Amino acid sequence: MKKYLIILLLFFAYQPMMMACDLCKENQPKGLEDITHGRGPTGYVDYIITWSALILVAITLFFSIKFLVRPKENGPDHIKNIVWDKNFKADGGQ
Repeated sequence: MKKYLIILLLFFAYQPMMMACDLCKENQPKGLEDITHGRGPTGYVDYIITWSALILVAITLFFSIKFLVRPKENGPDHIKNIVWDKNFKADGGQ
């Protein structure tokens, strides 16, 4: 419990450092100010890259959760059944 309290305290202690400073807030585009330090996106290509990366991450997250929850390994032609059949026959085939 003490470990989690320390991690939580450190997270909130460093939170103001991660936010943008006043100069960065002015240089950020509308809607993205106060998120991070730096200039931010400068054109449409930057937005296209950001949104395509976000879409790819969302798709990857969706399929990883889907296959973790329901892996569908019940088919007779699934690779694990081939491996199990060879090991079964090598052990004596009972």
